[in-house]
Amino acid sequence: MINNFRGKYGFLSNFYPAEITIDSITYPTSEHAFQAMKVMDRGIQMAISKAPEPEDARRMGSKRYMEKHGIKIREDWDDIRVLIMRGIVYLKFYKHPSLFKQLIETGNEELVEGNWWNDTFWGVCNGIGENHLGKILMEVRENLKLK
Repeated sequence: MINNFRGKYGFLSNFYPAEITIDSITYPTSEHAFQAMKVMDRGIQMAISKAPEPEDARRMGSKRYMEKHGIKIREDWDDIRVLIMRGIVYLKFYKHPSLFKQLIETGNEELVEGNWWNDTFWGVCNGIGENHLGKILMEVRENLKLK
């Protein structure tokens, strides 16, 4: 089992630098892209794409930040966020063959986005969590092998 996306496995993290382009906006990381997809406003998407670090993009996409700045998150966000993440992760590994090769080299290991910041939706914290990001990565690994 690979239980964190740091060090040797940092490339699995959404914070890993791997540019992707969605609707003609280039994002430096998949975290930037994911946070930008929370809104329909291209100006805000562009602003998030220019965030200096993925931590900044995450902050800009947070509910607290959005509410403070009067930015409306998509009404269907909770319903589509896993689908959006899946598409972004596929794009990341499809567009970056070297990262795809590293993903394949994880073999059949279970991928678990272990964290200490209590994200039990995308990962696992203290043994508790749904690990949606890890599940998506394993799905991408299997499906892109067929490519």
